[in-house]
Amino acid sequence: MAEPAPILSLQDVTKRYGAIQAVDGVSLDLADRSFVALVGASGSGKSTLLKTINRLVEPDKGAILLEGEDIRRLEPHALRRRMGYVFQGIGLFPHMTVTENIAIGPRIAGATIDAARVGALLQLVELDGSYSARLPHELSGGQRQRIGVARALACNPQVLLMDEPFGALDPVTRNALGRKVRDLHIRLGLTTLMVTHDMAEALLLADRVLVMEQGRIVADCTPHELLAGDGGSTAQALVAVPREQARALAELAG
Repeated sequence: MAEPAPILSLQDVTKRYGAIQAVDGVSLDLADRSFVALVGASGSGKSTLLKTINRLVEPDKGAILLEGEDIRRLEPHALRRRMGYVFQGIGLFPHMTVTENIAIGPRIAGATIDAARVGALLQLVELDGSYSARLPHELSGGQRQRIGVARALACNPQVLLMDEPFGALDPVTRNALGRKVRDLHIRLGLTTLMVTHDMAEALLLADRVLVMEQGRIVADCTPHELLAGDGGSTAQALVAVPREQARALAELAG
């Protein structure tokens, strides 16, 4: 029996900024409904690669296919209806209410979103309707990031892209929101690609972990494979951090 076609396929994607090779010939297939984490040190190219997928950055070379269709043939608003994006640093518009922020994607795509839909999206991220009229400065960091997730889901996307979505949050909020996003991924049947520098987060949330170094994918493993020592030296250097932290905590507890 043939394997189903990937929902997202990257073919030799390359991006250079002057002398810097940010993304270096990346080829990659993502299965429908998979949760994939993209991990690497700062400057490894992971955020640039993510941005090529919804055309916030245009690659110099290569192709990206969504369900077999080259994304360059899609109008940007049509592409972003099918791909939700959670920004690093949240990116809510400060002068807009929560409702207006959530509705911005459908509005750009020429659609409308009613109060019931906003309420349903707020409920998905565990906020009640009283938040709908608030401005971003009236919210905590965790609440703002939940609104960012709700905004990304407003167009019922097939693919959810997240760029360091929890990096600015305190550990308790970060953990709770990570588990909530994983739950939404399953409940809504999403394909999720999350950029993070936190290997522990990647191991706990993702089904598949990609490790980038100098613009290339240098490891492609399941969490179990990484914990078993697979993936090479760069991947294992990242795994060593949460492993050492767990060992130190166990010693303290003992």
